[in-house]
Amino acid sequence: MATPPQRPGFPARIDLGRGGTTPPARAAAPRPAPVRAAVTGDGLPVVPAAASTVRDSIPARARMVQQLMAEGISDPLVLRAMGTVDRHHFVDGALVPQAYEDTALPIGLGQTISKPSVVARMLELLMQGGLRGDNGKLGRVLDIGTGCGYQAVVMGQICEEVYSIERLRDLHEKARANLRPMRIANVHLILGDGMAGFAKGAPYAGIVAAAGGEAVPDAWIDQLAYGGRIVAPVAAAPGQQALIVIDKSRQGIRQTVLEAVNFVPLKSGVA
Repeated sequence: MATPPQRPGFPARIDLGRGGTTPPARAAAPRPAPVRAAVTGDGLPVVPAAASTVRDSIPARARMVQQLMAEGISDPLVLRAMGTVDRHHFVDGALVPQAYEDTALPIGLGQTISKPSVVARMLELLMQGGLRGDNGKLGRVLDIGTGCGYQAVVMGQICEEVYSIERLRDLHEKARANLRPMRIANVHLILGDGMAGFAKGAPYAGIVAAAGGEAVPDAWIDQLAYGGRIVAPVAAAPGQQALIVIDKSRQGIRQTVLEAVNFVPLKSGVA
């Protein structure tokens, strides 16, 4: 039996840019003493933050979840994850008052953190695709477009293992900084070309993309497990995008086109 590939630990730094070479190692900064993350009554980690901010965020998160339920989100794992992760931890200080509104917010470099309703919708669609374990969670999944890291952390609550890939070096580093105090062992951050996926972690029970291209890259379909599902935006008409679901079985590929969406464009390479 072949030995499975060794997977990176957290926070992973896998640099797939610039001809596949890894930059010379830099001297490590002194590491602060580990801090045990707070947990909810369900045993899920809560993003560390100032006590006053955490207190203020609790009712805001609860209202956000109630709104998601009113809009039709019903998967209990998705709702619990959305109500657990502190979204304000992933936005700039000036935008914290808007963190739990159902709106996309800028995170720099022309990118945004997706609306909570869009994140919840895509993850619920992913969860409906099958390949869930006895605990209700999905297995290993691939997140295309890490951004600030928010969606990857939410996915970490509903999936056994998450590989999240980002092509923009500055955003990759920002996500690493955001996730570092959380010390979530099942979320791995990768710097690389998301259009190529991440073959070392395949096959995946699910793939989610936070950027839309003309079509879903063949690499994603190749890296998807039989019984797995891809949820991604694609071009539907000039200047328009639609959310699609792709299910892979041994009988073939089935694609379903859903509602109109608006995501940043999917690009190749590392910058």
